[in-house]
Amino acid sequence: MYKGIAFFDLDHTLYNEQTRVDPEVADAMHQLKRNNILPVISTGRNLFEIPNTMRQTGIDTVVSANGSYVIFEGQPVYKALLDKQVVKDFVEFAKSNHEATTVMNSTGARINFINDIVRGNYNFINSRMPNLGVDDFIEKQEVVMMLINTKGPDEKYIDRYKDTLTFFRNTPFSMDIVHSGSSKKKGIQELIANAKLQGIPTYAFGDGNNDIPMLDFVDHPVVMENGLPQVKEYAEFITTKNIDHGIVNGLKHFNLL
Repeated sequence: MYKGIAFFDLDHTLYNEQTRVDPEVADAMHQLKRNNILPVISTGRNLFEIPNTMRQTGIDTVVSANGSYVIFEGQPVYKALLDKQVVKDFVEFAKSNHEATTVMNSTGARINFINDIVRGNYNFINSRMPNLGVDDFIEKQEVVMMLINTKGPDEKYIDRYKDTLTFFRNTPFSMDIVHSGSSKKKGIQELIANAKLQGIPTYAFGDGNNDIPMLDFVDHPVVMENGLPQVKEYAEFITTKNIDHGIVNGLKHFNLL
């Protein structure tokens, strides 16, 4: 039985500003496991984007795609798939607004066209742009998450799809899109239920809007000093910046290291 569960956002939290895990952070994740604390990545990213991170940290339990695809000790335990007709309709609506859509699952992603906003988005998140081929992807594969490459206004999408989709604005260039009701909180709840982890103290580290449901749910929410002002309102403890030993300092505050 684990003595605790610690959930970690990636971008601007577990990651440094080069979208990498610093050695001291990787060492801390291994030390948590030796201390019988379960480290869990909780991210808007999908599994195919983070294999090096998982190897470096030794973490094999992940709440990915904003809670829509969850693995426990390497094995899938929960997924919330998007309805393919909803996905098709969304892609066409976004296209009519001259905005590109990325569709994703745990193994890969495709985009329907590339423009300056797309280039800005993938440069901002320090990721490679996906290959083209959205229509074929939708027909042949599960869709767990979408990403709309847009600078806004967000309401034209949120209002139209409020009954079927949930949106998270995480960058100036894009919004993450998942099944209605999906969130990091929902993914964590499914992990705890399916892996029988009830009754164990929970901790979470985050910085952004999509972390709020997670931070509001766990026993001990930690926000990075570089986190958004509205996110800090949910913190039990505000640690130092992600590039100033924030993860290690936060873990030490709760005597987890």
